[in-house]
Amino acid sequence: MKKNHHHKKKPGFFKKWSAKLHLWFGLVIGFLIFIISVTGALYVFKDEVENYTRKDVIYHHEQNIEQKQVLPIRAMEKAVTEQVKEKYPIHWVNVPIDKKMSYMFFWYEHNTDAWNYFDEFPIYKQAYVNPYTGKVLRVYDEKNGFFNIVKMIHWSYLLKQDWGTYVVGIPVIIFIIMLITGIVLWWPKNKAARKQRFSFKWKNIKSWKRKNYDLHNVLGFYASIFALIFSITGLFYAFFVVQAMIYVVFSGGETQYPDFSHIKTKAPIEMRTETTLDKIISTVEKKYPDSNGFAIDLGHEHMDDHEHPNFEVYVKHLSYSYHKSSSLIFDENSGELLHTHDPKDKNFGEKVVSANYDIHVGAILGLPTKIIAFIVSLICASLPVTGFMIWWGRRKKKTVKTA
Repeated sequence: MKKNHHHKKKPGFFKKWSAKLHLWFGLVIGFLIFIISVTGALYVFKDEVENYTRKDVIYHHEQNIEQKQVLPIRAMEKAVTEQVKEKYPIHWVNVPIDKKMSYMFFWYEHNTDAWNYFDEFPIYKQAYVNPYTGKVLRVYDEKNGFFNIVKMIHWSYLLKQDWGTYVVGIPVIIFIIMLITGIVLWWPKNKAARKQRFSFKWKNIKSWKRKNYDLHNVLGFYASIFALIFSITGLFYAFFVVQAMIYVVFSGGETQYPDFSHIKTKAPIEMRTETTLDKIISTVEKKYPDSNGFAIDLGHEHMDDHEHPNFEVYVKHLSYSYHKSSSLIFDENSGELLHTHDPKDKNFGEKVVSANYDIHVGAILGLPTKIIAFIVSLICASLPVTGFMIWWGRRKKKTVKTA
């Protein structure tokens, strides 16, 4: 009597090619994805770490501030310039709404002729300043700071931004293909297999190869949706077409992003005085007393000499994220408010574009989404490692069989 031999069903064409692409792409860009993922994880809690390590200067500790006046911004700028003695002019100042907090002055120059990060930004410094005395509490070299270097490795591998973002963006596109092919390979054939794919079954398994395989598949599956979101929001910065597509899709088909460049300073330059910026600051403070703070460009010429069609003030409403923001346009000479664009004025496409950074770094809902971003980034960093070990184990097995 002949025995029936049950052969395993061969994978279909689609699954077969998914496996090949997944393997080839993984071997080619695995190390690059590891770097992007690790630096992404390190950057997630930047604000929390800096708020702790800088807490003694974030607040100026000036006494009896109810009876004192903040210095005029130009007087404060002059005092900071004299103390720091930097050859470049101060670029902008962050003004907090909380009067107990220090003002933050920034030096930021962009050399468009450079080819790497360290030459591209000759200076990027931040000074915490007591706004009642003009005293500089501390200066930080942000350019060479840990988190900014981590960010720029993640952003452009420390290459010039103009093309370094493409060097990062292309592996991310490939990683998205790997996530999709990974889901195809993970997808169970039947109900019994489905139970196995959703969790670790390590009770009676001693083989490290099997455990590594499960780590790659199970963790990869659970992280895949978030990894896709973080990847697409990252591509937003590498490719303009991705920005445009996101806006068009979420705005309901709008192809023109709101443009307010036609709103410009009309008052004669003779109207500009030392107190024009103070007038602008006062207007913003009165209009948004519950916001976190806002940024004021001090109006000096800078290396990249990029055009500013109008004098815009950016208002950040929340302490933990940037997505809820307002932009105000002022007459640079008279200090008159010309235009306001608040969250309520934005279409859904604008809101999604504004939220892109916060979604990408996990700040959109504060600490809970940051924890998710951190865990997912670590899982993404582990996938090239566990994937390589799976390939190496199978390769070794084939070599032994051949021998």
